[in-house]
Amino acid sequence: MAREFSKVGVVGLGTMGAGIVEVFARNGIDVVAVEVDDAAVERGRGVLENSTGRAVARGKLTEQDQSALHSRVHFSASMDELADCELVVEAVPEHLELKKDIFGKLDAIVGPDAVLATNTSSLSVTEIAVATSNPKRVVGMHFFNPAPVLQFVEVVRTVVTEDEVFEDVKALAQRLGKQPVIVGDKAGFIANALLFGYLNHAVSMFESKYASREDIDAAMRLGCGYPMGPLALMDLIGLDTAYEILDTMYKQGRDRLHAPSPIIKQMVSAGLKGRKSGRGFYTYAQPGSSQVADDALTPRPAGESGATLRSVRTVGVVGSGTMATGIIEVFAKAGYDVVYVTRSQPKVDAVTASIRKSLEKAVQRGKLTEEARTAALGHLRGTTSLDDLADVDLVVEAVVEDLAVKKALFENLDEICRPGAILATTTSSLPVVDCASATSRPQDVIGMHFFNPAQVMKLVEVVHTVSTAEDVIATVQDLCAKVGKHAVTCGDRSGFIVNALLFPYLNDAVRMLSANYATADDIDTAMKTGCGLPMGPFELLDVVGLDVSLAIQRELYLEFREPGFAPAPLLEHLVTAGYLGRKTGRGFRTYA
Repeated sequence: MAREFSKVGVVGLGTMGAGIVEVFARNGIDVVAVEVDDAAVERGRGVLENSTGRAVARGKLTEQDQSALHSRVHFSASMDELADCELVVEAVPEHLELKKDIFGKLDAIVGPDAVLATNTSSLSVTEIAVATSNPKRVVGMHFFNPAPVLQFVEVVRTVVTEDEVFEDVKALAQRLGKQPVIVGDKAGFIANALLFGYLNHAVSMFESKYASREDIDAAMRLGCGYPMGPLALMDLIGLDTAYEILDTMYKQGRDRLHAPSPIIKQMVSAGLKGRKSGRGFYTYAQPGSSQVADDALTPRPAGESGATLRSVRTVGVVGSGTMATGIIEVFAKAGYDVVYVTRSQPKVDAVTASIRKSLEKAVQRGKLTEEARTAALGHLRGTTSLDDLADVDLVVEAVVEDLAVKKALFENLDEICRPGAILATTTSSLPVVDCASATSRPQDVIGMHFFNPAQVMKLVEVVHTVSTAEDVIATVQDLCAKVGKHAVTCGDRSGFIVNALLFPYLNDAVRMLSANYATADDIDTAMKTGCGLPMGPFELLDVVGLDVSLAIQRELYLEFREPGFAPAPLLEHLVTAGYLGRKTGRGFRTYA
C-alpha cells in the first residue's frame, strides 16, 4: 500500500509554488508553505488568495471550501517548520546551485522517512539528489502551470530513487486528481523537451523576420488548434525561464535545435522577460498583465497598407479533390462567381453534388439560410476545359502535390488567363517560385495555402515569392478577409509557417519514442494534458498519414539541411512497412 501523506511542505511560493500549495490544500492535505523572507511569504499568500478568489467568483469553489482550504495552509519564512512534513516539494527558480543548497538544508531538517521532491522542469534531478545524504528518497514531481488546473504531473525517477518512494509519489499524484507520467532523469523530460524545441524554432522564425509575431502565433492557433501561439506562450512562461530551460537541455543533449536563439538572451539582458516585466515579444498594459498593448510592431489595420488592390469578382478553381471542393464552396458562399475545372464530366458532377450536400447539411444545422444556399449554388459553374478560365480574376490551383503536374498547369494558365489575373497555388510543401517560373508573369503568382477542411478552417497562409508584386499580396490578403479567412503572410520556403514548426516537433516525438524514453501513450498524454494541445503527436501523425508526414519532413530537411530535421528512422521504417496510420489501419497504433 502506498503511503498516505497527510502533511507536506512547499518551498518557493511564486506562481508555480503557490499553485502546488493550492493543489495539496484542495485535496485535504495540510501544507507548510515556506519562502525566503516575510515579504516573499506575503506575496505567496496573495497569489493563493487571488487564485482561490477567482475560483469562488467563477463558481468553481464555495466560500466555505475556500476558507477550509486556507485553514490547511501554514505560511512561514523558516524551513525549520518543515521538520515534521512527510513530503517536501521544492519550487524555487531554475538554478541548480540554489536547488542543491535547499536540498542540502532540507536533508538535515526533515525526518529520515520524508520524501524530497523537486518541481524542476529541466535540471538534473540526480544532481539535485546527490546534494543530500540520502539521494534514494529524492524524486522529481513536475507540475504544470497553472497547477490547480492542468491535470498532468511528470514523476521523475533517478537511477537511485527507491521503488517505494517512486510508487508513493505516483499514488499521491493520482490522489490529487492528476495524470502522472513516469519518466527518466533527462533534461526537459517529455513535455518541455518537445515543447521548447518548437518554441525555439518559432523564435528563430521571428528573429529572421520570416513572418510577424502575430502571424506566427495566429498560424499555430488557427492551423493546429493550439491554445496559444508560441511567442505569446514564451511571454507567459518568461523569457528568462525559457532561456534557462533551453540552455540546460542544450548542454545536456547538444541538440542544436535546443541552442537558445540569440535574441532570447538579448531580450533577457534588456529586461524584456515577457508578461511579468510588461514587455517581451509583445508589449503588455502593465507588468503581470495579459492585456496586449499596441507598440511599434503592431500591424496596421487592414486597408491601411497603401497598396492598390486588384479587382476580384470571378474565381477559377482547378481540381476536384477534397481541398478543391472546399475552396469552391468557400468562394461561392462568399458571393463570388466560381468556375471550377476538372478532368471529366463525372468529376464535375461529383464536385457539384458534394457542395450541394455540404450546403444542405449547413442549412439543416442552422448555419446557413435556404436563401444563402440557393445563392451559393447559383454562383457555381463546372467545366472540363481550362479555356473557360480566360476571363476570371483569380485562379486557385488545387491539384495533386506533384511539381511537374503543377508546372504544366501553370504554363497553360499563363497562356489562357487574361493579363493581370492572379494565379495562386494551394501547395503545402512545394516551392511557389517553381510554379511562378513556369509562367511569363511571376509577379502575378502567389501561394494560398488553405487548411483542410477549407470550409471550416479559418487559416490561409499567403506565400509570396521574391517576384510576387506587392499589390498581389495585398489583394489576396484582402480577399481572404472577405471570404471569412484569417491570412498570415510569409516567404516562399519549405513548410511555410505551420508545417515548418509542426513537423520537426512531431519528428522529435518519434525520436523520443525510438529512444524508449517514454511510450506513445505517455508522450501523447504529456502534450495534451501538460501543454493543452488538441491531439498528441502520435495521434496526429496517424491522422495526417505517416507517408505524408515523412514527405514533408524530407522536404524540410532538404531545404534547411538541419541535422535535427532528418526524418526519424522509425518513421521511415513504418512507411516502408506500409503502416501509414488510420487510413491503413495501422501506424503508431492499430485501428479496428
